[in-house]
Amino acid sequence: MRNLARVSSDRYGADVLSSDPHAGRTPRTVDTPAEPGLVVEDVETGWVGAVVRVEKSGGTHVVVLEDNRGRTRTFPLGAGFWVDGKPVRLVPYRKPQAPPTAQRTASGSLAVPGARARVARASRIWVEGRHDAELVEKVWGEDLRLEGVVVELLDGVDNLAEMLTEFGPGRGRRVGVLVDHLVSGSKETRIAAEVVRRYGAEHVLVVGHPYVDVWQAVRPARVGLTRWPHIPRGTDIKYGTLAELGWPAADQADVARGWKRILGTVRDYRDLEPSLLGRVEELVDFVTAP
Repeated sequence: MRNLARVSSDRYGADVLSSDPHAGRTPRTVDTPAEPGLVVEDVETGWVGAVVRVEKSGGTHVVVLEDNRGRTRTFPLGAGFWVDGKPVRLVPYRKPQAPPTAQRTASGSLAVPGARARVARASRIWVEGRHDAELVEKVWGEDLRLEGVVVELLDGVDNLAEMLTEFGPGRGRRVGVLVDHLVSGSKETRIAAEVVRRYGAEHVLVVGHPYVDVWQAVRPARVGLTRWPHIPRGTDIKYGTLAELGWPAADQADVARGWKRILGTVRDYRDLEPSLLGRVEELVDFVTAP
């Protein structure tokens, strides 16, 4: 009998309240970003509204909720809210960062971060003067180094035939030439036609822009003009332009400073005239073609 009594008294264990049959069923509070538009309920007041914004008030963060009637109330950010019947702790919402856009060079080409300059090609691009070279370097310099293209000074189109004879264009040794004021009937056009006939269009390409000077290939708005001033024949275009701009124009040092000022306004290809952009791109394609 003693054994039966002992078994009977242990049927439910020593303490029927020592374990909770509902343990583990209490919903767990989870952190939830207070994203604008998220509908939440404040447990204490029963206010239901959509998140409008999170802001700082009195040194702490608060969340602004708007109900379906357009009324708003402010609550301390943190625990004490329900979302879809589950307890949440509202935390600041951080807008996802947009994927990084592809970087581009000043010419508009896709940049190649970390790329090393290529060994210089035998082919070359020639330009008439230092200002042309500096403008090409500023906009296309990164692209040209990546392609291994060297830009050299021609120092005037009158020297073109002599320099080509010395260079010896041929297979794998192309020359692309950028000429100022390459317009129908001009001296520059006649010289270009002659050297291409002599060395062949597959080895020499001469292109040009219609401007008397490369300064005018910079959009005039960059220096506060609607258009570049007309400089009468017989007046040096650089000195005449500086004078029209009201900038110092006494000597070559003023010309150098004036050009540096103009060049400084050029940020990328969008600050240049299309008639120059297309010609330089054409030259780059020519000297880098297989």
